[in-house]
Amino acid sequence: MSETSRSQAPPHRDAPAGPTAAAAPRGPGVRRTALGVSELVQAALPLIAEWLPTQRWYAGKGRPITGLTPVVGTPLQVGDPALLHLLLRVEHAATAGAPHGDLYQLLLGIRSQGPTGIEPTAVLGRLTQGPYDGAALYDAVHDPELTGRLLEHLATGDRFGSLSFRRTPGSGLPTNLPGRASTAEQSNSSVIYGTSYILKLFRRVHPGTNPDLELSLALSRAGSTRIPRVAAWFESRLERAEPATLGLLQRYLPEAEDGWELALDQVGRLKGDPSPGNFAIEAHRLGRATAEVHRVLARSMPVARLDRTQTRQLATAMADRLDGAVAAVPGLTRYRGALRSAFQQMADAHPDGLPVQRIHGDLHLGQAMRTPHGWVLLDFEGEPAKSVAERREPQTALRDVAAMLRSFDYAAAHLLAGGPPDPELAHLAAAWAQRNRTAFRAGYTAGGGTDPAASPELMRALEIDKAVYEVVYEARHRPSWLPIPLAAINRLALTV
Repeated sequence: MSETSRSQAPPHRDAPAGPTAAAAPRGPGVRRTALGVSELVQAALPLIAEWLPTQRWYAGKGRPITGLTPVVGTPLQVGDPALLHLLLRVEHAATAGAPHGDLYQLLLGIRSQGPTGIEPTAVLGRLTQGPYDGAALYDAVHDPELTGRLLEHLATGDRFGSLSFRRTPGSGLPTNLPGRASTAEQSNSSVIYGTSYILKLFRRVHPGTNPDLELSLALSRAGSTRIPRVAAWFESRLERAEPATLGLLQRYLPEAEDGWELALDQVGRLKGDPSPGNFAIEAHRLGRATAEVHRVLARSMPVARLDRTQTRQLATAMADRLDGAVAAVPGLTRYRGALRSAFQQMADAHPDGLPVQRIHGDLHLGQAMRTPHGWVLLDFEGEPAKSVAERREPQTALRDVAAMLRSFDYAAAHLLAGGPPDPELAHLAAAWAQRNRTAFRAGYTAGGGTDPAASPELMRALEIDKAVYEVVYEARHRPSWLPIPLAAINRLALTV
């Protein structure tokens, strides 16, 4: 690879990839550009096929890859190092309840001498063919120089064919900040620029505007202080589909504290002090912040009202999810009748229907940050198991409240993990959870949200629906945590 050029690829240059069929693990190349994209992608596919299943954000674990099809390849920097943006269709072996294929976003760095100072898991390997034979191929998210290029493109609003970088008016973004990869990753990857900005890269891509961008923009434009303000984003215009959101740049909160970690710290202190501090004050404030976000969303986005028939359909959908969970986790069978009855009671208690609006959709303590100026909510993507279309549907705002109540239960359960049965400690943990659940509900009502106590049947049904989802998740991914949602199911079934 040439080491003489580090020039940026010129904006407004198309580099489409033909979406034709591919046999695993290879696929058709992307049309040739100055970077040699076609040959590069062809040489990279075997390395990608081995590397993808090792990444935490890869959703196809346990399912063999049956095909890799490049969709769009865009050179963002040529020379040494080079940066290639790639949208890649990954086909999987058929599995019940799972999609046959997913679209992923990759940022590939290429260096002749190999990257230095990055995690070994970010290196795909050495290319063994094509114009970059012998060069190192790696995940460019871990390369500060190359992630700095992304910030430059966002700052200047560049466009590369189907790939568009857009910034909010007056954002005044810098162009000289290197980016460091965040270590706190789940289904996405994040890059932090100094102490000013954080870029979330959506790894698994869906057509249409990601709810995180859609709702964050609405809240930012309304002047909400309960979210990090949106500075820029980028997207790709997929063929015969809406533009797909690829990345979201927001203000970084360097002084913020993670709500989940704060809660765990307080819970952990119960072992030595039954009164370790009043986290309920923070829970009340978090409830108020949640209500404020809901109120702004109700003013800024469409609202609706489910009629009686639609409310019954909501109850039926909950019952259907329960049936699927029972099939996956037979231990739920004993509760099935009581839980189905709770869903029916919810529908009967609301003969005039239910108001619905846009909500967070996956709210828990890990999605909340305490700053010196109050609580801030993050990650408005919604429930990962649902499609983008489902996540964008208006829902009852109390679904977010129910989800946060479950998060307090999870935090309290950490006190009992890994140790022998301790009735006294279990009592303290249960009291901590109840104290904070009550405080959050009170704060939500004080902040102008619908009083959860006024809709007990709805709250119970929503909490059951969330706990049922948790049962299936824990059974599949963290069996040792399964007793946490099962305890909630047992409690909620007894209250029906």
